[in-house]
Amino acid sequence: MAAHAPSTHLPALQTARDRLESWFEAERDQLPLWLPVALGCGVTTWFLLPDPVLWRAALLASGAVVLFALAAARGGRAGASIAIAALAFAAGLALVWFRAERVAAPVLTRPAIVELSGAIERVDQLPARDIVRLRLTRLQWIDRTPSPAPTRIRVNVVQADAPAGLTPGATIRLRARLMPPPPPAVPGAYDFARVAWFDGIGATGRALGRLTILAGGAAREPLRARLSRHIQARLDGSAGGIAAALATGDTGGIALEDQEAMRRSGLAHLLSVSGLHITAVVGLTMLVAARLLALNMRLALTGRVPLIAAAVAAAVAIGYTLLTGSEVPTIRSCVAALLVLAAMALGREALTLRLVATGAVVVLLLWPEALAGPSFQLSFAAVTAIIALAEHPRVRAWFAPREEGWGSWLLRGGASLLLTGVAVELALMPIAVFHFHKAGLYGAVANLVAIPLTTFVVMPVEALALALDSVGLGAPAWWLAGQSLALLLWIAHLTADAPGAVAALPAMPHGAFALMVAGGLWLALWRTRWRRLGLAPMLAGAAWALVMPPPDILVTGDGRHVAVRLPDGKVALLRDRAGDYARDTLAENGGTDDEPVLLSEQRAADCTRDLCRIDLYSSGRRWRILATRSAYLVPAGALIDACRAADIVVSERRLPRRCTPRWLRLDRETLARTGGVTLGLSSGRVKTVRTEGDRHRWVAAADTRPGPWRRVGAPSRRGKFTDDVAGSTTGRQITTPTDR
Repeated sequence: MAAHAPSTHLPALQTARDRLESWFEAERDQLPLWLPVALGCGVTTWFLLPDPVLWRAALLASGAVVLFALAAARGGRAGASIAIAALAFAAGLALVWFRAERVAAPVLTRPAIVELSGAIERVDQLPARDIVRLRLTRLQWIDRTPSPAPTRIRVNVVQADAPAGLTPGATIRLRARLMPPPPPAVPGAYDFARVAWFDGIGATGRALGRLTILAGGAAREPLRARLSRHIQARLDGSAGGIAAALATGDTGGIALEDQEAMRRSGLAHLLSVSGLHITAVVGLTMLVAARLLALNMRLALTGRVPLIAAAVAAAVAIGYTLLTGSEVPTIRSCVAALLVLAAMALGREALTLRLVATGAVVVLLLWPEALAGPSFQLSFAAVTAIIALAEHPRVRAWFAPREEGWGSWLLRGGASLLLTGVAVELALMPIAVFHFHKAGLYGAVANLVAIPLTTFVVMPVEALALALDSVGLGAPAWWLAGQSLALLLWIAHLTADAPGAVAALPAMPHGAFALMVAGGLWLALWRTRWRRLGLAPMLAGAAWALVMPPPDILVTGDGRHVAVRLPDGKVALLRDRAGDYARDTLAENGGTDDEPVLLSEQRAADCTRDLCRIDLYSSGRRWRILATRSAYLVPAGALIDACRAADIVVSERRLPRRCTPRWLRLDRETLARTGGVTLGLSSGRVKTVRTEGDRHRWVAAADTRPGPWRRVGAPSRRGKFTDDVAGSTTGRQITTPTDR
């Protein structure tokens, strides 16, 4: 018997294993930074996969990876690292799954007008919108009990109907119109239903009429509310709202147009208490505490002044976090600040990526669902970009301290700030486009002035004004704070109103966003030359997002609002009256920054009070869209003929079964199964908010869908719009477009 030739695959496999091992050895100091990334991948996988069967499969697959890595690596660093990453992946998936089950609470499934009493859990004053937002628990249903009955709700109360004494713990009685927590209006929009599920909120709504206080709560308002009210009494308008936001995290006093200007200019991060604010508070506290403690000669000689000052700053950081509502960015920044202070006390380097990774792990272990929100992503992306840039050897050499004149020092410092601003903008732009469908193009320049202004002028002056108010001498400091805040708002509006200040894109594909995030992390966390490979997925993801065509038609989940993209790129709305939220949501997800126009005013449209018809042209063919725009019923026979002449029919009510358009019918029955819909005519692509088989708890809790949905038919060019449709229903003339 002939002897078998030795396999040529074993040496190649051994060589690949040795190269992988040497690479992991060269990057051994960076390996711990990937622990929160692996945790986050597990959390993300749970959100993306639709049901428990696939979640369990992902857990089993991660276990298999652990065993394979340990067996193949034979005790090497690479195998151990891959095994730890797989374990962290499984931990992240299991944590968010457990968290979703642990916070489970009943969710209202249909609108209801009820009378109830409840205990106030939280009060948010929103003077810019003239409302008070209450979160209520311990609910008692007076007239009728909805099924299922929520255990926690959130209601908006008009300021005029809100009596004095609305403090946490108070029991109130009210009549309210409650709604289920709304899912995204269209694919890519904000998913409040998911956020409400993890907050335990089972319904939202508004109070009808004045509230009645049945039992008093806390004797005084919480410190946060009292401080916000005090600041807004010292500074009028949005200046007072921004000052309150910097001190307490309460943004309710900022006018909507000023909030929009801050977003468009890339300065909105200043309104969310996070790293910048914690850094300013901790730095100012340490400076003041060290100077005061140094006045004691005996204490100064012991060398303990920095340690005590750091302890005082840590206490202030924790207090500031509690005061501002303990939001995720604030907690992350507080954890980071405490680690920095501990490192300083131990004589270690303070600002490192390991510090950021530790903060991310803490947040993900406590609130894994935070990963899906823009706050977590923006906060950690900004800090990671800053520190990764500062740790780069070439950048560190460029901006290292040296003997030079004042002019060169200022020029070098300005260049450092500008480079940092550009790096942060590049890191945040994909996240901003993914969540908000907009990105400010001049944010780096605006932040170059706004960040030092806020850190070194606004916040210290505001702190001084609050301190002087204790002896009644704060007026001059408040005047200076008002002038500096007016300058900040002027910068925001100047930047926001500049030509081309905002780039608007339609909803970004998840794959494109994942490529950019993965490439950015690869580029930031590794240190060898292999890090440059991260540029490839970043550029691929960016190209994918840029070439993604905007949808031609957008339909909200209730069928009331339809937006059509016109040839000039603007979005035209079906309803002449649409709320600001609907207008903004449809325009943003339609990939435009222009104000929406009315469909009834377009030449290509033919509209009456009840129906609207428009012809769109895409890929060399004509598409006819028919939509109802009132609650009145069109005679069935005429409507059926009109449906057959259309390619797409949209209605907020249930259409007759014989209403069979050539391609797609979206009525109340269909939209109850799909949620909001976007349509691409050239590709024939239909994207829906809901997908079949999605068993995430916030989806399943409000799931009243009767069954699977399907398209009515294939696209066809045959058919003709029925011209002579007229009838009378409930005493009103019902017309089609051609009857005018």
